[in-house]
Amino acid sequence: MTERTFIPVKIAVLTVSDTRKLEDDRSGTTLVKRLEAAGHILADRAIIRDERNQVADKLRAWVASDEVDVVISTGGTGLTGRDITVEAHRDVYEKEIDAFATLFTMVSFPKIGTSVTQSRACAGVAGGTYLFALPGSPGACKDGWDEILLHQLDYRHGPCNFVEIMPRLEEHKQRGKS
Repeated sequence: MTERTFIPVKIAVLTVSDTRKLEDDRSGTTLVKRLEAAGHILADRAIIRDERNQVADKLRAWVASDEVDVVISTGGTGLTGRDITVEAHRDVYEKEIDAFATLFTMVSFPKIGTSVTQSRACAGVAGGTYLFALPGSPGACKDGWDEILLHQLDYRHGPCNFVEIMPRLEEHKQRGKS
C-alpha cells in the first residue's frame, strides 16, 4: 500500500456560551491550537450565545460556505435549560453520525466515570460539511480532538477516515444527471 499524503481540512470553531469572550474561551482555544498543530486550517471562529436559532443559523452559514469543511462546536451539550447546541445541530443535520456520541462516551468514561451520562456530544453531516458538537470543558475538547477527530480528520488514518469520503458526501445530488 502506498503512503498517503496529509490533506489539510478547513475547520470552523464555534463556542456556544452566554458568558465566554474570545479572551477567556479556553475550550475554543484548545481546539484551535490542536487543529492547527495537526496541520489543518482554521477557517473561522465565533462565539454565540445559547440561542438555538442563532446557533443553527451560524452552522447553516458555514455549511453553505466553500471555505468550511468541518465545524466543531463546544458548549451547550449538557442537560440544563440553556443547553441547546444538540438541538441546533440536529436542526441542520441531513444525517447523524451516531457512533461519534458512542465513541465519545467510551473515551470519556475512564476519565470522568458515570458523569459522562450528562454529555450529549453528537455529530452529523449537512451539505457535505461535517458538524461535531463537544462539551464545553477544555478536557472534553482535548478528548474529542485527541482521541477521535485527530485521527478521523487525517487522510492517512486507516482503515478509513472522514476525509477520504468527503467527495462522496453529496453524491446523492448527482443521481439522475447525465
